[in-house]
Amino acid sequence: MEKIDYKTGIESRMVQTDRLNMHVLFSGNPDDTAVIFLHGNFSAAVYWQDLMLSLPTGFYGIAPDLRGYGWTEDKLTDATRGVRDWADDLIALMHTLKISTAHFVGWSLGAAPIYRILIDHPEKIRSMTLVAPVSPYGFGGTKGLNGEAVYADFAGCGGGLVNPDFIRRIADGDRSADDPNSPRNIINTFYYVAPFRAAEEEAFLTGSMMEKIGPEKYPGDSIPSANWPFVGPGKWGPLNAGSPKYLVGEVSQLLAVQPKAPVLWVRGDKDQIVSDQSFFDIPVLGKLGFVPGYPGEDIIPAQPMVGQTRAVLEAYVENGGQFVEHVLENTAHAPFIEKPEQFNALFHTFLKSV
Repeated sequence: MEKIDYKTGIESRMVQTDRLNMHVLFSGNPDDTAVIFLHGNFSAAVYWQDLMLSLPTGFYGIAPDLRGYGWTEDKLTDATRGVRDWADDLIALMHTLKISTAHFVGWSLGAAPIYRILIDHPEKIRSMTLVAPVSPYGFGGTKGLNGEAVYADFAGCGGGLVNPDFIRRIADGDRSADDPNSPRNIINTFYYVAPFRAAEEEAFLTGSMMEKIGPEKYPGDSIPSANWPFVGPGKWGPLNAGSPKYLVGEVSQLLAVQPKAPVLWVRGDKDQIVSDQSFFDIPVLGKLGFVPGYPGEDIIPAQPMVGQTRAVLEAYVENGGQFVEHVLENTAHAPFIEKPEQFNALFHTFLKSV
């Protein structure tokens, strides 16, 4: 198992909860107010190091590797529960650490369990900072601002649509830099705007490559469909858990919950992963000719991911919540890494205001 030399001020340890043995990073004083950082897909807690170390006085940083990722115990994610496995894992972690409430920060897919925790345990969340967040309706398979399912069987999303060559490269530990399709170059192409390169590139790559690979792990299983692209979500793995098939009804629950934690939403204007024209959304790839047989935008249009999130958050405000959106220019999927000073100016002000 690969190891990482974490920065001074970051403590790495395993925490046994009543659900699983979690690898967790910590920074600051445990007597201070907790801030829990949740990474996205193909990443790990290590991505949060600098943000944790830059927290203002009075805040305690906690960043777990979610189930299926990093150095956390290898247990399957039951996608039929939506993202409840992650949410329940996090509540168990808080219980073990004797933390009653926390500020939550979710990046990309890591925003999804925050939505679920707010529904199930609203008293646990002081605030929500959403960084390039997945749509509250899930990733892929929906259309329109109200998250309508494209097909009844949710074809067009889930674990069956990941390039098998990418999966093979992760399994093989491919750290090459000369192939544009290597995991390293996928990170550099889509997480940032060129020519930016993260100072912690090697540690980030190591953390990402620790993702658990297998038919029931990443990316997850799939089922055949009569609808283009002829595959739908299976029952296991993170991408199926984050598909809209198993998140039906969550938005209405989110809007009904009380109390409603305040929301800070930060994203990059050049994000190609979570976007209204995402390069990871199958209709966009079909329209561009990368996936044959695309039936057209009238049948399966691109998912308006940003538009859906904004529509849900506007409804959240109408139902008694509050949110603010900030877009960082010339920034892609990881604004807290590309533009840390700008990000922290927004993030720290928000934390202190709650």
